Amino acid sequence: MSETLVVCDVDKDLLEKLEKFRFRKETTNAAIIMKIDKDSQKVVLEEEYEGISPEELQDELPERQPRFIVYSYKYVHDDNRVSYPLCFIFSSPVGCKPEQQMMYAGSKNQLVKKGELTKVFEIRNTEDLTEEWLRDKLRFFR
Repeated sequence: MSETLVVCDVDKDLLEKLEKFRFRKETTNAAIIMKIDKDSQKVVLEEEYEGISPEELQDELPERQPRFIVYSYKYVHDDNRVSYPLCFIFSSPVGCKPEQQMMYAGSKNQLVKKGELTKVFEIRNTEDLTEEWLRDKLRFFR
């Protein structure tokens, strides 16, 4: 049932931005941070970042509010191959208001599906978002 539950829809402009982001040519780390606009009941763009490390991204996330992040990460494999996985990170910090948690959790699957995102991760503490954590998560997809 949770697969079909849609609490908030995804803003049309945001979907277009995600599509362009997927096919970007830059070779730096980049992020799109999204939030839910309570008035329109839509997932909308909050901020975009270019050349941002996981640790810098951590500093941009609110400590007590959920956020969705799509992160293009320059991943250097053990054999020195380079790839640029698109990671979806759901930041749902401990201490969020239950109402917010439910809105975000209920909107996550719709965003992942519409954004065609496959590498989906969740953090419960913004301090967990580190280069080491991300590399560890991506090892599963080698």
